[in-house]
Amino acid sequence: MVQAMRDWTGRPVVVVTGIGIVTSLGRGMADNWNNLTAGASGIHEIRRFSTEGLSTKIAGTIDDFEVDPISAPGLARAFAVESVSEAIAQAGIGSSSSFPGPLFLATPPAEVEWPARIGVYECARNGAPVTQAALKQTAREGDYAEEHALFLFGQVGEYLADRFGTQGQPVSLSTACASGATAIQLGVEAIRRGETDAALCVGTDGSVHAESLIRFSLLSALSTRNTPPHEASRPFSKDRDGFVMAEGSAALVLESYDAAKARGARILGVVRGCGERADDFHRTRSTPDGKPVIGAIRNALADADVAPDQIDYINAHGTSTPENDKIEYLSLSTVFGDELATTPISSNKSIVGHTLTAAGAVEAAFSLMTIGTGTIPPTINYRTPDPEMPLDVVPNAKRDCTVATVLSNSFGFGGQNVCLVLSAEPA
Repeated sequence: MVQAMRDWTGRPVVVVTGIGIVTSLGRGMADNWNNLTAGASGIHEIRRFSTEGLSTKIAGTIDDFEVDPISAPGLARAFAVESVSEAIAQAGIGSSSSFPGPLFLATPPAEVEWPARIGVYECARNGAPVTQAALKQTAREGDYAEEHALFLFGQVGEYLADRFGTQGQPVSLSTACASGATAIQLGVEAIRRGETDAALCVGTDGSVHAESLIRFSLLSALSTRNTPPHEASRPFSKDRDGFVMAEGSAALVLESYDAAKARGARILGVVRGCGERADDFHRTRSTPDGKPVIGAIRNALADADVAPDQIDYINAHGTSTPENDKIEYLSLSTVFGDELATTPISSNKSIVGHTLTAAGAVEAAFSLMTIGTGTIPPTINYRTPDPEMPLDVVPNAKRDCTVATVLSNSFGFGGQNVCLVLSAEPA
């Protein structure tokens, strides 16, 4: 009989027993980890669509998935299917079509993209001026059922729930760039409340298309350092000029420690604490004093019952935008004080790019791999330190050391801030 394991508050301990991941670095944990720790960037010139006239021409796209027609939700669904399949297989839980718990899915907002809209427009025009009635009639009478379904928010979650046989109503959420971490937090909370012994938590995003590129460019958020592409993302460097869009998916199988041990599962790590804090200062900018980000970090540490000096490594949000990196440094230095100078902190986004909705899940997966292997991925392209942010960013080359506890940060536009504390299996 397995002895019940509880955390410091008496709640069930939540562990990870399966990980699946797909990014521009590769398909599966092995390829992703090998390339990440080698500092082999997945950022390249965009080939999916024309970038003529655009100031940004690079991204971390995944170009070897056959999706027809290509669309953001279609890609997000395909990425998620592969990451979930890997995670469930590794966990050895249920079956490929019967997962014994709920689904929490981080997915981008759904919006019909230009090609689909233009297709309807062209059919409706037929040599004559287009009216609203003509567009509606064409859309109604045409063969648009698949596209219509894809562009309904929650449809990717419904598909995954049917495909993998998850229990209950699937939860689809979008908290901007914190979404992947939010999905994990919801899974943790469901297990802690005793509602389930297992949860499938997924972040996925395939939003690299012309419209999103233009929108982020209008916000002056993207790097315009197109040549060479792999040197564009420069988190915490003085010469950083914006983030690089990317896409991918990561899936985590969460279980209560007791349930995992009872079935003899291999434990890959513990989700020890979750913290969140909202910010209503601006649609894209953070409060200048960093108070909400500071609150999210402190809430995560408090939930985990961990002090700053017990954190062995910080997986930074680290987008490479001038303001985000500055606010993250300010917040971390406020919470960690003198400890920050000797705490390694690196940004996966320097290598992968920013996977947006999927980022929190992708970086949680990488954080667990760091704990499991004792290897900290580097922050590449770090050649010009910012004197206002004295940090140990694990510059340009991986570092081997013992890592038992990680803080993983996710901060999103609109003030969505979520931090996770991940640790090794309790002795």
